[in-house]
Amino acid sequence: MANDESKDECDQRVTRLWKRLGAEKKDHLDYNGLKKGLRKIDHPLKNADSMLRNIFRSVDANGDGIIEYSEFRAFVDSAELELSHLFKSIDHNRNGEIDKDELKAAFAKSGVTVSKAKLDKFFADVDTNKDGVISYPEWRDFLLFLSGYSAYDLHAVLSYYTATGNLNPEGDVHINDLQGLGYFIAGGIAGAVSRTATAPLDRLKVYLIAKTGSKSPAVSAAKDGAPLKAAGRASKSLVDAVKELWRAGGIRSLFAGNGLNVVKVMPESAIKFGAYESAKRAFARLEGHNDPKRLRPTSQFLSGGCGGMVAQCFVYPLDTLKFRMQCEIVEGGLKGNQLIAATARKVWNKNGMFGFFRGLPLGLMGMFPYAAIDLSTFEYLKRTLLARKARLHGCHEDDVPLNNFTTGAIGAISGGASASVVYPLNVLRTRMQAQGTILHPTTYNGVMDVARKTVQSEGLRGFYKGLTPNLLKVAPAVSISYVVYENSKRMLGLR
Repeated sequence: MANDESKDECDQRVTRLWKRLGAEKKDHLDYNGLKKGLRKIDHPLKNADSMLRNIFRSVDANGDGIIEYSEFRAFVDSAELELSHLFKSIDHNRNGEIDKDELKAAFAKSGVTVSKAKLDKFFADVDTNKDGVISYPEWRDFLLFLSGYSAYDLHAVLSYYTATGNLNPEGDVHINDLQGLGYFIAGGIAGAVSRTATAPLDRLKVYLIAKTGSKSPAVSAAKDGAPLKAAGRASKSLVDAVKELWRAGGIRSLFAGNGLNVVKVMPESAIKFGAYESAKRAFARLEGHNDPKRLRPTSQFLSGGCGGMVAQCFVYPLDTLKFRMQCEIVEGGLKGNQLIAATARKVWNKNGMFGFFRGLPLGLMGMFPYAAIDLSTFEYLKRTLLARKARLHGCHEDDVPLNNFTTGAIGAISGGASASVVYPLNVLRTRMQAQGTILHPTTYNGVMDVARKTVQSEGLRGFYKGLTPNLLKVAPAVSISYVVYENSKRMLGLR
């Protein structure tokens, strides 16, 4: 039987609940009193203000702003009758308990698509004594106030559960400490692994951007209508650049600045991904559905941009130090920590703290569209692929696994596209950061000056110097980053 308690036992239980909610002294409850009472008993509704107001109005039958015991008892009796009927409809074998298979079958029969992860969490939250089944008292106590929120069916149960589970004590979208920390850890690991793997290509890109001069032989050949000759000369330029870097310090020179890159990218990636996930949840709340997977394209774009801009502001001084250090490396010169310290002193002595933030506006201008296009494209492609596979296999999207190759391919496409769009801004920003160094002795008095001098010395193609190694770097870097990130999220139990 779903409920075998006697009338006296029922009366005593409801009276105890009434008193536990705080009505023992006043014999009535107002809205604030009900809210405090729910917090006192640690009910799932304790922070769901908007839902709680609707429920309060449902219990307050005469609408006088106060809940009397008679109103509360009438509400409880009606609610428990409906919950009992729903419980019995799910309890297929009529043993007075609901197991996970029965709950899953009931959701499917009702046409409600629910992921295995969400089903498992809902079951675990309702099964308070953790015996592997849901008893009627557990069902009743967890869903008692459902009737004040919606009708009694499994659609309403899932909606009620989702709404109560996504709020924190401040009434904001629920991201508990473990998940918040998890996103930052996953992002940091992803960034460190990917940047280390592609450090030589990044070093080559910075070298080509910083080394200015007249139009290259490759450009001249292209203008003369000899594309094959131009391609050959471009390849030779890359080979010559690698040789020059090797002469400056061997393999160590190719990884120069990687230590700073790892130190920089740990907080950068962590803040970027963490802020992105937080922004998605915030925009989902603003849109009124609390589901980050249903964000409008505009919200998706803004979430990505917010993540990139926040991260850029935090790590920009380290970025500047890395670029300038790479541009001060010469054969027989300072290396490692000595070079880092000398470079930092030089920047500070000449321009103070401002010197570490040269080109920041360009960095922010480039970072917003890069992060927005990158993350939004990745999420769009991922959702599209998951939806297609879910339809083919007849399951929920959350239950469709993406292998590392697929995740990496999606990341490479999104990263390559976004990097190409903003590359001219990155060239100008890097030159402003590297100005006055051994490799890039030219100095600038502003954004317009660096753009003008680039056009004068190298033409419009100067805005794309170093694009080839950058694209060669982006595919593996982004792929590795997203593969590690997605797997880290899965290991940490994050969505």
